[in-house]
Amino acid sequence: MIQLSEIFYSIQGEGTWTGTPAVFVRLAGCNLACDFCDTDYALKELLSVDDIVRRVRDAGGACPMVVLTGGEPLAQTESSDLIEALRRDGRRVHIESNGTILTPLPEDVWLCVSPKERVDPRMAARANEAKLIVDERVPEEHVALFERLDTILLQPEGNKPNNIAIALEYAQTHPQRFRLSLQTHKFIGVP
Repeated sequence: MIQLSEIFYSIQGEGTWTGTPAVFVRLAGCNLACDFCDTDYALKELLSVDDIVRRVRDAGGACPMVVLTGGEPLAQTESSDLIEALRRDGRRVHIESNGTILTPLPEDVWLCVSPKERVDPRMAARANEAKLIVDERVPEEHVALFERLDTILLQPEGNKPNNIAIALEYAQTHPQRFRLSLQTHKFIGVP
């Protein structure tokens, strides 16, 4: 059984895939306790993998993109089974992870790593996308982990004006590699 917080259909509001329709599967729980976390990933129900796939179909119909998020979606032992079931159902699986839990993933699974207090370097090396949270500073200590990526996203924590200013200035100072990533879903009022 998988610990689930919610399933909903919306758009990807952050990162490379901003604006793309997606079904979000928010798994409950996290192995970190970040002060700035704005996500309600509390356990709402326990569901089987098959039940989750059915709910994804019900929520998003033929929408091909499914985002597994949390909390930390890879903290649950059945997350690999869920990924495989979604792929068999014809879904393109994206994972938003803090990168702390080494998990083998199929090549066609999109992995966004957003390091917080620590990250497993092997997950950073596997990442398709890196998103650094700017909270009064750019966490430069994580940049070297993503040396193979051409672009690193800077996401201002909470879309706070001070954090936006810091991220924007850093991106403008380092335009070859860094890009601003705002939480656009919050600006337009969708989940």
